[in-house]
Amino acid sequence: MKPLSHLRIDFMGRRKLAYIVSALLLIVSIGAILFQQLNLGLDFTGGTLIEVRYGAAPSLDAIRVLLEESGFQDVSVQTFGASTEVLIRLQQAFDADVGGEVVNLLRADGDTVNLVRSEFVGSQVGDQLRDQSGLGLLVALGVVMVYVALRFQYKFAIGALLALLHDVLIVVGVFALFQLDFDLTVLAAILAVIGYSLNDTIVVYDRVREAIRTSRIDDMPQIFNEAINATLSRTLATSGTTVLVLLALLLLGGDMIENFAIALLVGIVVGTFSSIYIAAALLLPLKLSREDLIPTKKELDEEEEELP
Repeated sequence: MKPLSHLRIDFMGRRKLAYIVSALLLIVSIGAILFQQLNLGLDFTGGTLIEVRYGAAPSLDAIRVLLEESGFQDVSVQTFGASTEVLIRLQQAFDADVGGEVVNLLRADGDTVNLVRSEFVGSQVGDQLRDQSGLGLLVALGVVMVYVALRFQYKFAIGALLALLHDVLIVVGVFALFQLDFDLTVLAAILAVIGYSLNDTIVVYDRVREAIRTSRIDDMPQIFNEAINATLSRTLATSGTTVLVLLALLLLGGDMIENFAIALLVGIVVGTFSSIYIAAALLLPLKLSREDLIPTKKELDEEEEELP
């Protein structure tokens, strides 16, 4: 088996097929966001959060049915760490006695149940979190574009920004399509995906820039293929080990971080794809040329200062 550094995969030759796949994923994702909308969690909608501790591991389905039959709507029941720790989310406004009321209902079947905490999140706080989270996401994308434009060239910035928007829309679309709870932990995962995808994109961009400056040919698709193949082993190693960790979190981490792990898994797979077929491949229709990367006098002076 040849080492990865000797592979000659024609990534750019398959870019049109990749564009079609990306377009279909984006259409499905945007459609799900617009028509099904996100299943916002308690962090954004407001409601009551109740944590209880059982003497023995209970049936989550039985707890959910019991509460719904007692008049509570939009009930979410999850384990919280240990199998005897249960977190109950009620997406409704209640008074301060709701925690005791829920515990009394759970004790009615003879189970040993203790109330750990009962918290209320107002809808106004939820709206503020939603608005500030969206603003923070936009600011992060803006800063990324400015950084890439300064570090490389504005065409690179356009490719990086479109790749990050592609990744975010698909991750959010998955949550809208399957109606998974979208809360602050998922938002944190999306921000992590932006950082991860950007890091992979910067590695590819750095090699592409170096290959364009040093290559003696003008066939841009071939130059891009050589640059991407040169970074392929690093990309697969980084993505592969990260995916293994996330799979362990998804399977063994419990319900509290399940959606966090799902968001990161989807984001890393999509981000690895977009680093090649969105961020890099879009540089071809943007007409990136060798002249765009001619070092300025300032850059040449800095390089000479770094030499021993």
